[in-house]
Amino acid sequence: MIYIDDHIWDFDLTAALAAVSPQRRDYAMQYVQELDRRLSVASYLLLKRALSLEYGMDSVPPFVFEPKGKPRLEGFPDIHFNLSHCRDAAVCVLAPHPVGIDVESIDRYDESLLHHMMNADECLRIAASKQPAAEFIRLWTMKESLLKLTGQGLADENLLSVLNEAHRYRFDTMVTSKYVCTVCTSATD
Repeated sequence: MIYIDDHIWDFDLTAALAAVSPQRRDYAMQYVQELDRRLSVASYLLLKRALSLEYGMDSVPPFVFEPKGKPRLEGFPDIHFNLSHCRDAAVCVLAPHPVGIDVESIDRYDESLLHHMMNADECLRIAASKQPAAEFIRLWTMKESLLKLTGQGLADENLLSVLNEAHRYRFDTMVTSKYVCTVCTSATD
């Protein structure tokens, strides 16, 4: 299930910081900008709500991290989640199988970076789109959600080829006027 908060300025940050784990509070407070702190806390609160609704859990277990940084819930190997945020929204996905999610604001994109981040076919799809910025972000969220699903992490060497095996995965994408959100799961889940 996907949980979204796109009202980032509508909660009391001080009260919210008191409602998250010390681990997440320390993580959120590392950010200098208030918006980044809010997004970090908002995505965690979405996870807390999801765990309560779907599993009846009163709190979020501590995170443990895989070698490339993918978080998992300590002691709950069968509960999979992923978090993401952009300046317009925080998102959380919870599933009984591995899952990845990414959300990105729709902005103009820097065409000088296009060929660094997209392969030739993807560049053609973007150029042919009626909304090139949204298509660029849609493809980007597909790439990042897949890399988050697999725990590979984002690296320059895999940006151009990451979607070459896209048929092995299922992508569910939501496009709003402000952001694009994509969830990635294995095609067999």
